[in-house]
Amino acid sequence: MVSPPRLIQENGLRLDGRRKNELRPIKMMVGVLKRADGSAYVEMGDNRIMAAVYGPHELHPRHLQKPDRAVIRARYNMAAFSVEERKRPGPDRRSIEISKVMREALEPAIFEELYPRASIDIFVEVLQADAGTRTTGITAAALALADAGIPMRDLVAACAVGRVDGQIILDLNKMEDNYGEDDMPIAIMPRKNMITLLQMDGHFTGEEFFEALELGIEGCKHIYQLQREALRAKYSRVGETIEAGDTKE
Repeated sequence: MVSPPRLIQENGLRLDGRRKNELRPIKMMVGVLKRADGSAYVEMGDNRIMAAVYGPHELHPRHLQKPDRAVIRARYNMAAFSVEERKRPGPDRRSIEISKVMREALEPAIFEELYPRASIDIFVEVLQADAGTRTTGITAAALALADAGIPMRDLVAACAVGRVDGQIILDLNKMEDNYGEDDMPIAIMPRKNMITLLQMDGHFTGEEFFEALELGIEGCKHIYQLQREALRAKYSRVGETIEAGDTKE
């Protein structure tokens, strides 16, 4: 039996050169789809994820409507070409489970009561996968909701933390996810100091759990700042376009 590779080197660095508390390189863009009410594109390491939001709009069929609030619907999908071995198209158990997890992580941020009998639809498409697609998808979806102008209590930022070679590390890549001992996805609303997602695959001691939780929250706070910068970048471009149009007049 082949033993798993050592993922943290003697100098303390991981195989991709990161320290234990470092995130993968991140890129965010907002407003990338013209036909969606809101959209975002996020790269996190080798993850490539697109999110689109449609609504709020009247929900059909009407028997699904809620008289006091909107219905949030989320759909997570991995493109057939997103992984090394071609994925069978269409929903599977994993995508259905992650769709539910994403919806539950995002719902606390949305003022659902402002849109009775309406629906807000969130679509997350994984174009390329490299571990942590659910957390990257949540991050992208929160940006798309903000871009759509959906009133929110706060943005939701997400990342994963885990235990590899007996050490707690932030933002696992594919190899660390495959060969590591534990994995814990986290999503938070930083300004509200609220955790909206906390899952755990594996077994932490009490001390390891709180160390992992603290590291994950710090990672999410950094992602949150990048989300805000991405939104500011879009709307500063919009402002510049408006000013240029006023000048021409």
